[in-house]
Amino acid sequence: MTDDIKYNADELYQAAIHIYTEATPNSNSMKFMLSFLLMHDEQIKDYDSVAAAEESPLAQSLFAHFDFIKRVFMAKNFVTITKESNDDMDWYEASPLIRQFLRLYFEEKKPVFVDNMPATEVQLNQDTPSVKRIKDILNEYIRPAVEMDGGAIFFHSFEEMTGTLKVTLQGSCKGCPSSVVTLKQGIENLFRSMMPEVKEVMAEN
Repeated sequence: MTDDIKYNADELYQAAIHIYTEATPNSNSMKFMLSFLLMHDEQIKDYDSVAAAEESPLAQSLFAHFDFIKRVFMAKNFVTITKESNDDMDWYEASPLIRQFLRLYFEEKKPVFVDNMPATEVQLNQDTPSVKRIKDILNEYIRPAVEMDGGAIFFHSFEEMTGTLKVTLQGSCKGCPSSVVTLKQGIENLFRSMMPEVKEVMAEN
Protein backbone atom coordinates (compact mmCIF):
# COMPACT_ATOMS: atom_id res chain seq x y z
CA MET A 1 0.00 0.00 0.00
CA THR A 2 1.37 3.43 -0.90
CA ASP A 3 1.08 6.70 0.97
CA ASP A 4 -1.90 8.91 0.30
CA ILE A 5 -1.36 11.21 -2.67
CA LYS A 6 -2.05 14.89 -2.08
CA TYR A 7 -1.75 18.05 -4.09
CA ASN A 8 1.40 19.76 -2.80
CA ALA A 9 1.23 23.51 -3.40
CA ASP A 10 4.69 24.05 -1.88
CA GLU A 11 6.38 21.93 -4.56
CA LEU A 12 4.33 23.11 -7.53
CA TYR A 13 6.43 26.07 -8.63
CA GLN A 14 9.96 24.78 -8.04
CA ALA A 15 10.69 24.42 -11.78
CA ALA A 16 10.91 27.13 -14.44
CA ILE A 17 7.55 27.83 -16.07
CA HIS A 18 7.38 26.87 -19.72
CA ILE A 19 4.16 26.12 -21.61
CA TYR A 20 3.77 24.86 -25.14
CA THR A 21 0.85 23.48 -27.11
CA GLU A 22 0.30 20.15 -28.84
CA ALA A 23 -2.57 19.38 -31.18
CA THR A 24 -4.70 16.34 -30.38
CA PRO A 25 -6.72 13.98 -32.61
CA ASN A 26 -9.80 15.80 -31.36
CA SER A 27 -10.02 19.07 -33.32
CA ASN A 28 -11.96 20.65 -30.44
CA SER A 29 -9.21 19.94 -27.88
CA MET A 30 -5.74 21.40 -27.39
CA LYS A 31 -3.07 20.09 -25.04
CA PHE A 32 -1.03 22.61 -23.02
CA MET A 33 2.20 20.97 -21.87
CA LEU A 34 3.81 22.26 -18.64
CA SER A 35 7.45 22.20 -17.53
CA PHE A 36 6.42 21.12 -14.02
CA LEU A 37 4.11 18.59 -12.40
CA LEU A 38 0.59 19.46 -11.33
CA MET A 39 -0.11 16.19 -9.55
CA HIS A 40 0.98 12.60 -9.06
CA ASP A 41 1.47 10.44 -12.13
CA GLU A 42 -1.74 8.44 -11.64
CA GLN A 43 -4.04 11.32 -10.76
CA ILE A 44 -6.30 13.17 -13.20
CA LYS A 45 -9.00 15.81 -12.87
CA ASP A 46 -11.76 16.32 -15.42
CA TYR A 47 -14.20 19.23 -15.15
CA ASP A 48 -17.10 20.04 -17.46
CA SER A 49 -18.41 23.17 -15.71
CA VAL A 50 -17.57 25.84 -13.15
CA ALA A 51 -19.76 24.06 -10.61
CA ALA A 52 -17.94 20.77 -11.12
CA ALA A 53 -14.59 22.52 -10.64
CA GLU A 54 -15.19 23.81 -7.12
CA GLU A 55 -11.98 22.13 -5.89
CA SER A 56 -9.85 23.84 -8.57
CA PRO A 57 -9.51 27.64 -8.70
CA LEU A 58 -7.45 27.21 -11.88
CA ALA A 59 -10.22 25.36 -13.73
CA GLN A 60 -12.84 27.79 -12.45
CA SER A 61 -10.75 30.73 -13.67
CA LEU A 62 -10.39 29.18 -17.11
CA PHE A 63 -14.15 28.67 -17.42
CA ALA A 64 -14.83 32.21 -16.21
CA HIS A 65 -12.25 33.85 -18.47
CA PHE A 66 -12.98 31.97 -21.69
CA ASP A 67 -16.65 31.43 -22.47
CA PHE A 68 -15.84 29.02 -25.30
CA ILE A 69 -14.29 26.41 -22.98
CA LYS A 70 -16.40 23.27 -22.58
CA ARG A 71 -14.07 21.05 -20.54
CA VAL A 72 -10.84 21.32 -18.53
CA PHE A 73 -8.83 18.13 -18.11
CA MET A 74 -5.68 18.06 -15.94
CA ALA A 75 -3.07 15.34 -15.62
CA LYS A 76 0.47 15.13 -14.25
CA ASN A 77 2.12 17.73 -16.51
CA PHE A 78 -0.50 18.99 -18.93
CA VAL A 79 -3.88 20.68 -19.21
CA THR A 80 -6.19 19.73 -22.07
CA ILE A 81 -8.77 22.34 -23.00
CA THR A 82 -11.85 21.35 -25.00
CA LYS A 83 -13.87 24.10 -26.61
CA GLU A 84 -17.46 24.13 -27.76
CA SER A 85 -17.69 22.51 -31.20
CA ASN A 86 -19.97 25.25 -32.54
CA ASP A 87 -17.80 28.14 -31.33
CA ASP A 88 -16.30 30.45 -33.95
CA MET A 89 -13.04 30.82 -32.03
CA ASP A 90 -10.35 28.65 -33.64
CA TRP A 91 -7.19 27.40 -31.97
CA TYR A 92 -4.99 29.78 -33.95
CA GLU A 93 -6.62 32.59 -31.96
CA ALA A 94 -7.44 30.75 -28.75
CA SER A 95 -4.13 28.94 -28.02
CA PRO A 96 -1.98 32.06 -27.47
CA LEU A 97 -4.65 33.56 -25.22
CA ILE A 98 -4.92 30.44 -23.06
CA ARG A 99 -1.16 29.96 -22.95
CA GLN A 100 -0.66 33.55 -21.78
CA PHE A 101 -3.42 33.16 -19.21
CA LEU A 102 -1.82 29.98 -17.82
CA ARG A 103 1.65 31.53 -17.74
CA LEU A 104 0.45 34.57 -15.76
CA TYR A 105 -1.60 32.35 -13.45
CA PHE A 106 1.41 30.19 -12.61
CA GLU A 107 3.85 33.11 -12.44
CA GLU A 108 1.59 34.72 -9.84
CA LYS A 109 1.63 31.40 -7.95
CA LYS A 110 -2.11 31.17 -7.73
CA PRO A 111 -3.58 27.92 -6.40
CA VAL A 112 -4.38 25.04 -8.75
CA PHE A 113 -6.48 23.25 -6.14
CA VAL A 114 -8.02 24.24 -2.83
CA ASP A 115 -5.86 23.59 0.21
CA ASN A 116 -8.25 21.04 1.66
CA MET A 117 -8.37 18.91 -1.47
CA PRO A 118 -8.82 15.34 -0.16
CA ALA A 119 -6.13 12.73 -0.52
CA THR A 120 -6.59 10.01 -3.09
CA GLU A 121 -8.25 7.00 -1.51
CA VAL A 122 -6.02 3.93 -1.47
CA GLN A 123 -7.91 0.70 -2.00
CA LEU A 124 -6.85 -2.89 -1.59
CA ASN A 125 -6.07 -4.66 -4.85
CA GLN A 126 -8.71 -7.35 -5.44
CA ASP A 127 -8.13 -7.76 -9.17
CA THR A 128 -8.41 -11.15 -10.82
CA PRO A 129 -5.38 -12.35 -12.83
CA SER A 130 -7.14 -11.33 -16.07
CA VAL A 131 -7.93 -7.83 -14.83
CA LYS A 132 -4.37 -7.41 -13.54
CA ARG A 133 -3.01 -8.37 -16.97
CA ILE A 134 -5.40 -5.95 -18.69
CA LYS A 135 -4.32 -3.08 -16.43
CA ASP A 136 -0.66 -3.91 -17.05
CA ILE A 137 -1.20 -3.74 -20.83
CA LEU A 138 -3.13 -0.48 -20.52
CA ASN A 139 -0.44 1.12 -18.37
CA GLU A 140 2.57 -0.08 -20.34
CA TYR A 141 1.45 -0.01 -23.98
CA ILE A 142 -1.63 2.21 -24.30
CA ARG A 143 -1.77 4.94 -21.66
CA PRO A 144 1.49 6.70 -22.69
CA ALA A 145 0.26 7.04 -26.28
CA VAL A 146 -3.16 8.30 -25.16
CA GLU A 147 -1.54 10.87 -22.85
CA MET A 148 0.55 12.12 -25.77
CA ASP A 149 -2.76 13.00 -27.45
CA GLY A 150 -3.94 14.94 -24.40
CA GLY A 151 -6.25 12.29 -23.00
CA ALA A 152 -6.41 9.43 -20.54
CA ILE A 153 -7.68 5.85 -20.55
CA PHE A 154 -8.67 3.76 -17.54
CA PHE A 155 -9.94 0.27 -16.90
CA HIS A 156 -13.69 0.16 -16.22
CA SER A 157 -14.71 -3.51 -16.22
CA PHE A 158 -14.09 -6.87 -17.83
CA GLU A 159 -16.73 -9.52 -18.51
CA GLU A 160 -14.82 -12.79 -18.67
CA MET A 161 -17.75 -14.78 -20.08
CA THR A 162 -18.04 -12.60 -23.20
CA GLY A 163 -14.50 -11.22 -23.33
CA THR A 164 -15.83 -7.64 -23.32
CA LEU A 165 -13.45 -5.05 -21.92
CA LYS A 166 -14.84 -1.61 -21.08
CA VAL A 167 -12.55 1.38 -20.66
CA THR A 168 -13.13 4.99 -19.66
CA LEU A 169 -11.80 7.73 -21.94
CA GLN A 170 -11.17 11.25 -20.68
CA GLY A 171 -9.58 14.48 -21.82
CA SER A 172 -9.29 15.02 -25.57
CA CYS A 173 -10.38 11.40 -26.18
CA LYS A 174 -13.81 11.92 -24.68
CA GLY A 175 -16.33 12.52 -27.46
CA CYS A 176 -13.67 12.50 -30.17
CA PRO A 177 -14.82 10.63 -33.32
CA SER A 178 -11.30 9.39 -34.05
CA SER A 179 -11.11 7.77 -30.61
CA VAL A 180 -13.68 5.19 -31.78
CA VAL A 181 -11.39 4.21 -34.63
CA THR A 182 -8.40 4.09 -32.27
CA LEU A 183 -10.38 1.99 -29.83
CA LYS A 184 -11.38 -0.60 -32.45
CA GLN A 185 -8.43 -0.67 -34.84
CA GLY A 186 -5.68 0.06 -32.34
CA ILE A 187 -6.49 -0.91 -28.77
CA GLU A 188 -8.82 -3.81 -29.56
CA ASN A 189 -6.34 -5.35 -32.03
CA LEU A 190 -3.51 -4.96 -29.53
CA PHE A 191 -5.46 -6.79 -26.84
CA ARG A 192 -6.50 -9.55 -29.23
CA SER A 193 -2.85 -10.21 -30.09
CA MET A 194 -1.50 -9.92 -26.54
CA MET A 195 -4.48 -11.32 -24.61
CA PRO A 196 -6.82 -13.42 -26.80
CA GLU A 197 -9.43 -13.73 -24.06
CA VAL A 198 -10.30 -10.07 -24.74
CA LYS A 199 -12.71 -10.21 -27.68
CA GLU A 200 -14.04 -6.66 -27.73
CA VAL A 201 -13.08 -3.26 -26.32
CA MET A 202 -15.75 -0.65 -25.67
CA ALA A 203 -15.78 2.86 -24.20
CA GLU A 204 -17.88 3.38 -21.07
CA ASN A 205 -18.40 7.12 -20.49
